[in-house]
Amino acid sequence: MILLQLSSGQGPLECCKALGLAFAQILKESKSQGIVCETLELTPAEKQTCYKSVVVKLSSPDIQATKQFAQSWQGAMLWVCESQFRPNHRRKNWFFSGQMYELDEHQFDAEITFQTCRASGAGGQHVNKTDSAVRATHAKTGISVRVESERSQHANKKLARALVLQKLAEIQQTQVHAQEKSRWQQHQKVERGDPMRVFKGPKFVAKH
Repeated sequence: MILLQLSSGQGPLECCKALGLAFAQILKESKSQGIVCETLELTPAEKQTCYKSVVVKLSSPDIQATKQFAQSWQGAMLWVCESQFRPNHRRKNWFFSGQMYELDEHQFDAEITFQTCRASGAGGQHVNKTDSAVRATHAKTGISVRVESERSQHANKKLARALVLQKLAEIQQTQVHAQEKSRWQQHQKVERGDPMRVFKGPKFVAKH
């Protein structure tokens, strides 16, 4: 399983906008390359199309090509553009980051348990009539995820499993880099050194 997580770290809204533009670009690029991009988790910011974090699952028959695509979005990235939210703001550099996770999903399947429960909703005759919500729990770590965003129990189970695997991958990645003092950590900070990718202007044009 190849997962890609984008994060705006603790950056301002402009960084969240940069992430939203990057997310749209990833959807476009993956489609053109025959890679299926499945959105697992979106953490929205205050404005529409602005995100604090995005997690996607990437898959295609060509595993190596999928991995290379994910790696091309890994590391610190920079969007150079005047603020769309604060006119005349002096800052023009907005950073966000990407991290690829690769793991053997079948290795953990035996350790994940599922529990169905009734979905909570805003009301209506179809709400809470079926146990469509699913809670997935990884026994060894205690990681637990509840999903009720999809209509069917099967779809919620599939998504819950993927999110648990993503969190397990995060733990593995943290352990691997613990002694290397990882250059940046998702959701906490974004390195402002030499960005792996640079984009410019409102149209988010890649600078080569």
